Amino acid sequence: MPELPEVQTTVKGLNSRVLSRTFIDVWSDWEKIVKKPKDFRLFKKDLKGKKITKIWRRAKNVIFELSAGHSLLIHMKMTGHLMVGKWILENKKWKPAQKGPLEEKINLYIHILFFLDNGLQIALSDLRKFAKIELWKTEELLKDLESLGPEPLDKNFSFVKFKERLKNKKGKVKVVIMDPAVIVGVGNIYSSEALWRAKIHPQKDVSKLTEKELKNLYNAIKKVLSLGIKLGGESFADYRKVDGTKGDFDDERRVYKREGEKCFRCKTPIKRLKFAGRSAFFCPRCQKP
Repeated sequence: MPELPEVQTTVKGLNSRVLSRTFIDVWSDWEKIVKKPKDFRLFKKDLKGKKITKIWRRAKNVIFELSAGHSLLIHMKMTGHLMVGKWILENKKWKPAQKGPLEEKINLYIHILFFLDNGLQIALSDLRKFAKIELWKTEELLKDLESLGPEPLDKNFSFVKFKERLKNKKGKVKVVIMDPAVIVGVGNIYSSEALWRAKIHPQKDVSKLTEKELKNLYNAIKKVLSLGIKLGGESFADYRKVDGTKGDFDDERRVYKREGEKCFRCKTPIKRLKFAGRSAFFCPRCQKP
């Protein structure tokens, strides 16, 4: 699933390509992808003619602020990613108008296509069709987003505030830092990476963390997320940037999906645990319980 770095990379790419453009039409072969309003015809009617005035991220949501007080929210979920380009319909399938990275197979699962006033299109490729799209009144959306936790890379998110978010919390530290009500944007990839850098076992109870461990974890979360953004995200699976190319965080991956490979610090084989419905990758020597 795209996490904070992948979503922020997407937002950056969208801002450089489609800011100030106007939606003129939308197509979909999977109208259930639109959750609000549930009537796709009404969604199309309400979206047409709206100008993109701002594109930003909140948690793992891509948000297009539009004219007339509306906002379009897109959550890419597990296998979705947004791209910008030009596509043509051939044999009932959308294909890139030009050769290049958009032709990669993972970029061809297009289930919704937005048409813009300058001839460009925004496509959502989503292999498993889990993504969601919602059209809101901006005022109502902003109120709805208030329930989310703080942004870990916000300049005002200090170590003191981080400790406050974890205060009185119980449970496995990996699960807690992935909870968007605690802090947002930290998913399975970057939680494993941050815990490795902080030398904390993923199953350690968050209430048992020392002051030093908390400080190390705070710094590690900020470091891996910032590095993820700098490198354009992680693309070992489905995620791609808006031009269809891969992000470069894969070279910095230290534990995630490295089961059986040697730890970069101590050469001990990386192990994997399954709990809370997810996999946790860690070094049994560097990250002792």
